[in-house]
Amino acid sequence: METGTARPEIVSAQEWEQARARLLTAEKELTRAQDALAAQRRRLPMRELGDDYEFATTEGPKRLVDLFLGRDQLVVYQFMDAGPDHLCPGCSQFTDSVPPNSLVTLADRGISWATISNMPLAQIEEGKARKGWTMPFHSSRGTTFADDIGAGGGFQFCCFLRDGGRVFLTYSTGQRGVDRLVYLNSILDLTAFGRQEDWEDSPAGWPQHPTYG
Repeated sequence: METGTARPEIVSAQEWEQARARLLTAEKELTRAQDALAAQRRRLPMRELGDDYEFATTEGPKRLVDLFLGRDQLVVYQFMDAGPDHLCPGCSQFTDSVPPNSLVTLADRGISWATISNMPLAQIEEGKARKGWTMPFHSSRGTTFADDIGAGGGFQFCCFLRDGGRVFLTYSTGQRGVDRLVYLNSILDLTAFGRQEDWEDSPAGWPQHPTYG
């Protein structure tokens, strides 16, 4: 840490416990609000999505219903296509944060995972090898899938439910909705200096830098 970097105020143990208790009250309110929001989310209606997309995979062309791997639910991360020989840094950070063991746990709950991108399959496979990613990763290039789930040229996280051969979109989120799923960010948000990014509301003198800088 550079000399002169600002730090939190030093207080007595009693003062710290009082300040922590005030924050805990706010944290509990947020937890209850998040629980209520999750209950609302479980009551969302769903819309049917056609199954005429053909995804390029290392095992040959596959339809959306194939990506369920026989399970009832599927979660998809639509990875942004940032152009040839380039991986979106935000999408890369998100993908880096997905623990391989979590996909096993999801599978035990009847949920499959697929990362999909409009990048060509060869570019995806090169990126996977370079980054050490092991999750299922397929190409939606040449399809309208990204547009149909609301990602367009960006990124999106979506949840699907299958009823036989019919596929339904039950939830989707982008931007900060995806950000909250990144494990590293959740840990950094608990630390004294936070993520140290220049958009954060931090006290004067806190170390900060551009998000992807």
